[in-house]
Amino acid sequence: MFIRTQTNAKRTYLLLVENQRVEGRVQQRVLARLGRLDELRVSGELDRLLASLGRFSEKLAVLGAHAEGEAFAVGARIVGPALIFERLWQELGIDRVLAQLAGERRFGFSLERAVFVTVLHRLFAPGSDRAAEKWKQSYAIAQAESLELHQFYRAMGWLGEPLAPVDSGSMPLRTRKDLIEERLFERRRDLFSALDIVFFDTTSIYFEGEGGETLGQYGHSKDHRPDLKQMVVGVVVDNEGRPIMSELWPGNTADVTSLVPIVDRLRGYFKVNEVCIVADRGMISAAAIGEVKQRGWKYILGVRMRRFKEANEEVLARAGRYEEVYPKSDDTKAPAPLKVKEVWVEDRRYVVCLNEDQATKDRHDREAIVESLKAALKAGDKQLIGNRGYRKYVKATGSRFAIDEDKVRAEARFDGKWVLTTNTDLTARELALKYKQLWLVEAIFRTAKSQLDTRPIFHRCDDTIRGHVFCSFLALLLRVELEERLARRQYKLQWADIVQDLDRLQEIDLNVNGKAYTLRTEVKGSVGKVFQACGVALPPTVRQQ
Repeated sequence: MFIRTQTNAKRTYLLLVENQRVEGRVQQRVLARLGRLDELRVSGELDRLLASLGRFSEKLAVLGAHAEGEAFAVGARIVGPALIFERLWQELGIDRVLAQLAGERRFGFSLERAVFVTVLHRLFAPGSDRAAEKWKQSYAIAQAESLELHQFYRAMGWLGEPLAPVDSGSMPLRTRKDLIEERLFERRRDLFSALDIVFFDTTSIYFEGEGGETLGQYGHSKDHRPDLKQMVVGVVVDNEGRPIMSELWPGNTADVTSLVPIVDRLRGYFKVNEVCIVADRGMISAAAIGEVKQRGWKYILGVRMRRFKEANEEVLARAGRYEEVYPKSDDTKAPAPLKVKEVWVEDRRYVVCLNEDQATKDRHDREAIVESLKAALKAGDKQLIGNRGYRKYVKATGSRFAIDEDKVRAEARFDGKWVLTTNTDLTARELALKYKQLWLVEAIFRTAKSQLDTRPIFHRCDDTIRGHVFCSFLALLLRVELEERLARRQYKLQWADIVQDLDRLQEIDLNVNGKAYTLRTEVKGSVGKVFQACGVALPPTVRQQ
């Protein structure tokens, strides 16, 4: 039964109708003619009719009282974030893994809830653990109301606690977060049946304070903050972009020394027997490759073309025809143009990759720098101080500087190119495409450092620092899971919009005529699609407590 309109001779009438099935077909039957729409509006009869009907609908009565200011609000809380990510948290089995491991001790509080709140806070309002304890007070998170700040600190320490006394020998440090990663991997192992490629990359995260007992060290800062102590964080993801494991090292650890421990842990604790590891230029060294070969692992590694003599003088100098992977296209949605060429130096296999669009950009950028350099040299040598782009192309001529044309020509050899080395049987085309997927890992790191904002880290102990960073890893797991579900439904949503829209979904406690009700706010933006993708039902608009 519903209201419909009927227009005759430019006059619109309201009809009360119902659908009925007659001989297998649906037909409408008019129950009553309510009158002309314009006359009902002018006389106020339409408003009185709706108000009269509303008296028999508790939902409309509550909504009307709220709109008219006749309801007394006694509380409000944000419900969107927990409803979505609680479901993902449970379906990934994180809650059960934490509960099983925490069951070994008596904490006197729900450690699993403390970790969940920290992870949820990392997704929606990144900050310190102290900020997380205050943040949760505005959110509806099951069994989290009574959690106190010292309990969050205890939870972080438990996550990063060594599983055995620290050994000063050669045995690598094993912590509880390692055990959690391995159990989560085991729970989803059916999804990893085709795990033959993994991607590894590292980044550095600086400390606001001293950086714990051993983790905080001065080293090469990718954040350009050499004045602060830092630690090195490594993450391994699978072919689909799912984070598998993470590692932490003191800030003075070189990237080339981090690859072998990652390989050993994947084989020893994740029970992955055959896998190819893909890593960027910073991981390559003769010692690292030798260690990986000795362990019988396959690899695809980027080569530092300018620093690696064999690549610079042998590989790039070889003539040969390129194979086209993707052609140039005017379609903005088409893949970037790509060509590949295979080069052998004795028993070592290399693949030279060329992006012609990037080559054009590199050439134009270099020409712009050289033109600017010419103007700077006319203004005096002082213009060169502190400009790294200039220093690449200048040479000293007595007490003055001049443009080094040999360096300019030499730099042109690198335009749009990158070089890979491998011991796999994959074709040159396949190698280039696999390596390009490594950029997904770099995007994950950008997410971890900006949107998830692992900083600031104020903890003084290595255990709590490891736990704090591990919560960013768990946050990445949840985010990737949500984005996968949205992609399966072909929903293209921006992460910032998802966070903002979920944060607007609230429940308000109302008192209407002495009765307590809960009113849900309007669903806006991406919320409906996110709930559909996760299979979560929206709370009712109105419910009586």
